[in-house]
Amino acid sequence: MAAAIDDELIAVLERSRRLGFLGPGSVRVQVEHAQGFAGGVPAEPERFLDLGAGGGVPGLVLLTTAWPTARAVLLDAGERRCDFLREAVAALGLEDRAEVVRARAEEAARDPDLRGSMDVVVARSFGPPPVTAECGAPFLRVGGRLVVSEPPVDRCEGSGGDDRWPPDGLRRVGLVAERAWTSPYHYRSFVLAEPCPEVYPRRVGIPAKRPLF
Repeated sequence: MAAAIDDELIAVLERSRRLGFLGPGSVRVQVEHAQGFAGGVPAEPERFLDLGAGGGVPGLVLLTTAWPTARAVLLDAGERRCDFLREAVAALGLEDRAEVVRARAEEAARDPDLRGSMDVVVARSFGPPPVTAECGAPFLRVGGRLVVSEPPVDRCEGSGGDDRWPPDGLRRVGLVAERAWTSPYHYRSFVLAEPCPEVYPRRVGIPAKRPLF
């Protein structure tokens, strides 16, 4: 990553933190954490979606440091967060590659321009596993990947983690577990093995109120 781009990115994320959209930890550490999402994706995606992108992490980081030709949809339901993201996209010169969409995931996944169109969906602290799976899977094309960050307790390599991501629950939305990795933070990926059934996601708020697993 070029130093100039790095400086611009850090400045944007520092502003995000001042606005309360990022946690109090080091911005550079948060950049490193965001870069780790790319570690489980074998090739740069043509198009990816950041689920709950409000603070700019990992979406802006992946666009500027890991996937320099990818196009992204930065999805968030908050007006202030989306205003920040639009300003950040302009500041980083990403207008031709990044689109900010203000919507709930349950609603955006019904948009024919978004549903079934993504090579990768990334999610950092979007919600518990069943909510993330139900809201993320509908955006993926068959063969696409849902990539999530995991808490430090999930340290195993391979495809474990059935306690948090039960196979039967994942299959309801077409997902199968792929792998877990650490670099040094913890991540998991899931592949959409078959189209997500049209019934998912359910109405706004229902995935959290009545989780699939």
